[in-house]
Amino acid sequence: MRRRSLVVLAAILMTVPVPVAEANTGRDMVLWYDEPAPDTNQGWETRSLPIGNGALGATIFGGVQGERLQFNEKTLWTGGPGVSDYNFGNWSEPRPGALEAIRQRVITEGQVKPEDVLASLGLKSDTPRHRRFGAYQSFGDLRLAFPHTEFTDYRRELDISRGVAKVSYRSGGVRYTREYFATAADDVVVARISADQPGKVTMDTRIQVPANRTSTATAGKGRITVAGALASNGLRYETQAQVNNHGGTRTDNADGSVSVAGANEVTLVLAAGTDYANDYPKYRGEDPHKRVTQTVNAAQRRSFGILQYRHIADYRELFGRVSLNLGGRMPDVPTDDVLAAYGKDTAADRALEQLFFAYGRYLLIASSRPGSLPANLQGVWNVLEAPPWQADYHLNINIQMNYFPADTTNLAETAEPFAAYVDSLREPGRVTAREMYGVKQGWVAHHASNIYGWTGAWDHPAYFFPESGAWLSEQLYDHYRFTLDKQYLARQAYPVMKETAQLWLEFLQTDPRDGKLVALPSRSPEIGPHTAGASMSQQILWLLFTDVRQAAETLGDKDFAAKASEVLGKLDPGLRVGKWGQLQEWKADIDDPNETHRHVSHMFALHPGKQISPRTTPELAEAAKVSLNARTDAGTGWSKAWKINFWARLLDGDRAHKLLADQLKTSTLPNLWDTHPPFQIDGNFGATAGMTEMLLQSHLGVVDVLPALPAGWSDGQVDGLRARGDVTVGVTWKSGVPSQIRLETGNGGAVKLRSSMFRNAVHVFSEGRLVPHTTDGDVLNFATRNGGEYVIVPAR
Repeated sequence: MRRRSLVVLAAILMTVPVPVAEANTGRDMVLWYDEPAPDTNQGWETRSLPIGNGALGATIFGGVQGERLQFNEKTLWTGGPGVSDYNFGNWSEPRPGALEAIRQRVITEGQVKPEDVLASLGLKSDTPRHRRFGAYQSFGDLRLAFPHTEFTDYRRELDISRGVAKVSYRSGGVRYTREYFATAADDVVVARISADQPGKVTMDTRIQVPANRTSTATAGKGRITVAGALASNGLRYETQAQVNNHGGTRTDNADGSVSVAGANEVTLVLAAGTDYANDYPKYRGEDPHKRVTQTVNAAQRRSFGILQYRHIADYRELFGRVSLNLGGRMPDVPTDDVLAAYGKDTAADRALEQLFFAYGRYLLIASSRPGSLPANLQGVWNVLEAPPWQADYHLNINIQMNYFPADTTNLAETAEPFAAYVDSLREPGRVTAREMYGVKQGWVAHHASNIYGWTGAWDHPAYFFPESGAWLSEQLYDHYRFTLDKQYLARQAYPVMKETAQLWLEFLQTDPRDGKLVALPSRSPEIGPHTAGASMSQQILWLLFTDVRQAAETLGDKDFAAKASEVLGKLDPGLRVGKWGQLQEWKADIDDPNETHRHVSHMFALHPGKQISPRTTPELAEAAKVSLNARTDAGTGWSKAWKINFWARLLDGDRAHKLLADQLKTSTLPNLWDTHPPFQIDGNFGATAGMTEMLLQSHLGVVDVLPALPAGWSDGQVDGLRARGDVTVGVTWKSGVPSQIRLETGNGGAVKLRSSMFRNAVHVFSEGRLVPHTTDGDVLNFATRNGGEYVIVPAR
């Protein structure tokens, strides 16, 4: 039998296509431009190139006479406890009976205007509230000045396969090169300026910071130090840049700048930090001076080559896990030209889509690493003192979307800051739950938060959303479904989930119309009136109690599992088909068929939820299509990105691909950042997640291979995607049908896969042996072992 197995395997492997070379190499993974980014805020947004190590980020402009590295560090925020009247978003004084009064109005009147809800709860818009909340800040600019007035053969690039940016040009017969990266291995931004002839590097280096802070700048032994405190809240900050010249001379200047003349090359190492600590209620820690100094000292002792080697090894361990090849061929023209020509050349279009997919993974690695705060509305990059929406954490879709691709694209580590941040909201969220809603147990968060534990409701009519904590908690559990790590479930996810559910055990109300438990008041973000049991609210809560019951059963918490089951038996699920065939957005059938708002929140049950699927609830899936068609494919960047995921879950790959094309054509900037407008990074992450959903789904307990493959992706290969159940998947396909499926199993156990491939006979191999399996239509079942590797091919 063994001899026969080997013979069969050899025969099959001779006919299986050799896997194509990884797409994540060469020029396919390079953004490049033939001119510098304009040294303006608009230039920053549309054309600067981002690097980052999670906590620290920078953007490269590439000017010839004057280079600008605008840099950020995640903890530099205005507002918070340093402001005298900061109250975490809670009521300034108790309002007994306010919540009960608005609930009674909703029951009596059916719906209440958002402004009336805010007035009843004492949440009137005022400028001081925004001042208290604060905003993410630009740390400053590292400015480099060069004596180059004329230049030719210019190129500015970002190689996302290595996480390295570069600027090069010729001036005065000399080729000058600048290389930049932000390394998590050494927690610094590194730059090298070199020339192809000795003694040709002459430059000045200084650090500029915005005017909304005190600052002192000094230079000594090539070390620039700028330190001070934000005027708003007294948050202390410090940044240091070490300038090391190889050859030539170096001069420390009285104004805090450093000059180098006649060097062969110059290496710069920059670090930054604040005295912020994610520790409620003060959110303050040690002065940053010692930590920043030690970081720069340690890094500058290493050569540029060693720093770069350590960076690339660390970065590629994450980035290199996934490769996608859609048969694209990148033309040798600047990236902004490729983007502008999208839709005109099939090979170039596929190459741009491959790059856009990989860019989302690059940006997540660059803006979210263990030990840092999570990626915010702009990842880690911001140039403004007053950024759009404070560059904060919007909790009604945006931070969740930032992490949609974390598990599916094999970047589980990048989700650690998200989990830590959610956990940190519990302590202030308990106070908000008691003070605003009078609940005895549990925690709550609303529409948006900052780095200072803001869990109270905002004073904007669109932003009342106490369901935020429930969605955040559920996303923690979904991470467990990918890893099956019971220690993570017990230590981190389940305590947050349980405490969230405890809030809703008290907050839920009985709807007198039908006796069902509903959120009251509730609203579909960021549209329409306040009602009882808006669809998104109910869908989130159904998923929360479903998942918390499963988690409780897994961990042996039988009592709470029973409580969750009891709630589920009474909970309104938020799923109704309305009078024009739509999936209702509210419990009452009040949907406007002419509404085209960018939020389509009642599709939560389709994605990221699992209540709706063409495979399990075809009638509801058809109603979801009706609603999505009514809303149209228009929208802001992140809205289009979420819609890619919706249509992928509806198994319509061509419609999902059309939305991806729309996003590239109308909501993507020349540097491939997503635009709302303005720049908002969740659209990048959402698009990468949506492309993954087109290739692999697993939310229904089956590993669904190529479930929504568009016609334009007829041939291709992907490796390294992750499915729930601790399974890593690779697929090679031709004419829309897999020719080979590759699996790696972590925990092992029974695996169920779905593919059109299984409608015909297949062989499953592991270590040269045939593996027993069964098929039922397009579903294949077989047993796996811990750490197993499997190949599935057509029987021939």
